[in-house]
Amino acid sequence: MTTNHTQKKATAGREGILIALGSSLTIVGSVMVAPMIPKMAQEFGPTTPDIATLLPLTITGPALAIALFAPLAGWISDRIGRKKMLIIATLLYAILGMLPALLNDLGDIMISRLLFGCAEAVIMTCCTALIADYWHGDERLKFVNFQVIAIGLIGSIFYVIGGVLGEQSWRSAFYLYLIPLLLIPFMARILWEPVKNSNAEAMEPASSDDPTKVAKLTLIVSFLMIFGGMALNFVVPVQMPSLLVAIGVTSTTQIGLASGISLLSTLGGSLTWALWRRLFNIGGCNALLMALVGVGLWLLATATTYEQVLFAVIIQGLGAGLMVPNVIASAMQALPSKVRGRGIGGFTSCLYLGQFMSPIIVGMLMPFTKGSLTEAITLLAVISLVVAALWLLAQLFGAKAPRQTEVQPN
Repeated sequence: MTTNHTQKKATAGREGILIALGSSLTIVGSVMVAPMIPKMAQEFGPTTPDIATLLPLTITGPALAIALFAPLAGWISDRIGRKKMLIIATLLYAILGMLPALLNDLGDIMISRLLFGCAEAVIMTCCTALIADYWHGDERLKFVNFQVIAIGLIGSIFYVIGGVLGEQSWRSAFYLYLIPLLLIPFMARILWEPVKNSNAEAMEPASSDDPTKVAKLTLIVSFLMIFGGMALNFVVPVQMPSLLVAIGVTSTTQIGLASGISLLSTLGGSLTWALWRRLFNIGGCNALLMALVGVGLWLLATATTYEQVLFAVIIQGLGAGLMVPNVIASAMQALPSKVRGRGIGGFTSCLYLGQFMSPIIVGMLMPFTKGSLTEAITLLAVISLVVAALWLLAQLFGAKAPRQTEVQPN
């Protein structure tokens, strides 16, 4: 047992970097395609009557596939092992990701992207589950935050790279998906399969009286939080361009700059999460992040100038950056190792389903706001603030109970 523990400590840095790189593949899967959509529309528009439906699915399709496939991926990983699944999925990610560069039919590209999303589901589920398997206590929370920050940084880099390569041909950028093949030898050599039901389970801070049981209420709340939170967060990237055009901002450069600032503020939230968690604990952070998201959306809906929009997305982005590490930390704490893959798979499913449902939810609210997009977003802002108030009340009137389950420093 001592040898095992020493080995984990000695290789934690390499394992953490490798898992963070693997996790980043999911964001790379979407951001590299977005800049190429106009050129794909030019090529396939004249020959594809239903391009208005198929082309958006090349971006949103993988998110839907992740949402549907992640629970099954988690269940399989609990059965056959996370390391094997991760290596196989990384290989499929590279092949399926590159495939659109060789295809000449938009329908075939859309199908390849859906299958690509299934590979992404396995990668995200296995990487997140391995973090929970390898590390405990504050070490786990540190790597959760590192994972989220790495995803944001690498996503930003590949967004730029994809746009540069796409200037000449939209097909060129798809060959970048072959790069993760370089990770496979390191995954095979460095990563190790966690032992199920080991004594390490006893090191976990119990979320229930029996640390081998799922803390169901905590897990359900985490699922609801990440689904609703991602639905709220994706209002900015999906609806902000329309809001900017409505106030007279039509420059693609300015719209792109606003998106970049939003992403950077998200990273700011992730970087400061550890500080806020120490000050307010996980429940208090939920209140803070939902308040930031709500205020940001309200400011976005009422903005009348470009500068006001930028201020709004910065406030909203800070809350969005706090959300994923804070909510997933709670979900991990609720899951014993024997069902961790299934639980993380469910969490991943809710995360991507929230992203996919965001524009649909806004559309469902439009009839109640007489077709006003700004009023629909304002209504979502109010919902976010109400949830923030409920978390605050839970902290004020039930602070002792949550703190007993809070992760303590090693």
